[in-house]
Amino acid sequence: MTDTDLARRGAGRSDLTWLVALAASFWGLSALWRGPLAKEYPALAVVFWEHLVLVVLVSPWLVPAVRQLLASSTRTKVSVLVIGAGSSALATTLFTAAFRMGDPITPQVLQKLQPLIALALAALLLGERLKRSFAFFAVPAVVGAWLLAFADPLGVSVSSATAAALAVGAATLWAAGTVLGRAASAELSFSHLTALRFGVGLLSLLALSGLTSTSLAIGTEAVPNILLLAIFPGLLALLLYYRALGRTPASRATLAELAFPLTAALVGVVALDATLTGSQWLGFVVVLASVVGLAVHEHRSEQPSVAVPDRAEEALVVTER
Repeated sequence: MTDTDLARRGAGRSDLTWLVALAASFWGLSALWRGPLAKEYPALAVVFWEHLVLVVLVSPWLVPAVRQLLASSTRTKVSVLVIGAGSSALATTLFTAAFRMGDPITPQVLQKLQPLIALALAALLLGERLKRSFAFFAVPAVVGAWLLAFADPLGVSVSSATAAALAVGAATLWAAGTVLGRAASAELSFSHLTALRFGVGLLSLLALSGLTSTSLAIGTEAVPNILLLAIFPGLLALLLYYRALGRTPASRATLAELAFPLTAALVGVVALDATLTGSQWLGFVVVLASVVGLAVHEHRSEQPSVAVPDRAEEALVVTER
């Protein structure tokens, strides 16, 4: 085996796709707490208090994070603004609003468009090159996510379409966050990127509340759910996610994130009395097989499906040429 082959195998072992999937699994738990809150309060209020708790939790990192941001490039500053205002504040608000319109599973599994959007952005912004073998994992994953999203995949009602539109909007913003998060990780540590995401998100929610005259008041009975929502699907998941993203290509990460709808489906069935049709269970199996298959292939193969620099710093050099 040549030195190049050894280096490639070593890079494969350093890949953290599995950690992205673990973080995404924590996101899938959010229906346990977000669903009941969304039925009682405006989505903007729920997300505001969620972000406020998160900002308090990451407050020791905020000042050094701002200093690091001010010393970074304009590209990174813009990325952080989009991640905080769009991928954190607005996307989570759209996602929470979708719970009012749909069942506990549909808003969470409608990530089927996220891989397509993220792949296009990754190719445009990060110079990632996808080999033909990637389609063997991506296409079944997208089809499986569609089957999992709708009880009748060929007949979608108005209410489910509305919930779908909100969820797809969130997926689009999250896809941008996946790509820009990898770009920003070249100059920002994962803890600082997490703190900035929540800090910018909180300020954006305050501004949005003022512009829309939305009340941010909630009852004391909502506090436990807000805390649990902020700690597990919020802080813990994001720390794991950004820890992994600097060493995981954005295109590969966005497929690993399909662990999110898988977990959501299990939570919906086991804890929230939701039911899945035969086609949805088929979609569940297809998505699971695609995500696991991709992770195993990228870890073991000498010819990975995603041709990309192993670290974000190198990816940025490619795109700035």
